[in-house]
Amino acid sequence: MTQSDYAIFLNGGFGAGKSSALEHVGDLLATAGTPFSLMDVDWFHRSWPPADPDNALIEAHNIAAVWKCYQSAGPRQLVMCGVISTAADRERYAAAVERRIRMVRLTADPGIIRKRLRGRYSASQRSALEWHLERCDEIAARLEAADLDELVINTSTLEPHEVAERTLRHFGLLDTC
Repeated sequence: MTQSDYAIFLNGGFGAGKSSALEHVGDLLATAGTPFSLMDVDWFHRSWPPADPDNALIEAHNIAAVWKCYQSAGPRQLVMCGVISTAADRERYAAAVERRIRMVRLTADPGIIRKRLRGRYSASQRSALEWHLERCDEIAARLEAADLDELVINTSTLEPHEVAERTLRHFGLLDTC
């Protein structure tokens, strides 16, 4: 396999299904024998206190370091998930992985989002749940207004494997899966 000149980025607000779809993308690529690396970018900025606003620079440095490590194992398709709401954010990720970012935005109906978020947090994580519930509509609106994505998939009635299949089909990767 030759390495593609782009990374696939599953973009979307809280509860849209990004992490779940990412796992299924990996499953499909592995079944096909297609080398890949997955990155849920949320885990690259989880540090407190923040070193910079939102730990954006720390996140970029961490992503770059992990990507270089992945590449040492040979060519592979990079698939990431997270939230990109500005062109500047997209360019920061592109610089970190030294390739263009091609984005697929996952959406879901507001009631579905809230149900998914409520199922994600335990009673002891009430403040985290409330934080996400208070911001989910605003994030979804910001992503829609930014219009940075080449494909939009509403995940409300889809299983994660169906989202993964649609994503890979869009990039011409499902034929090998």
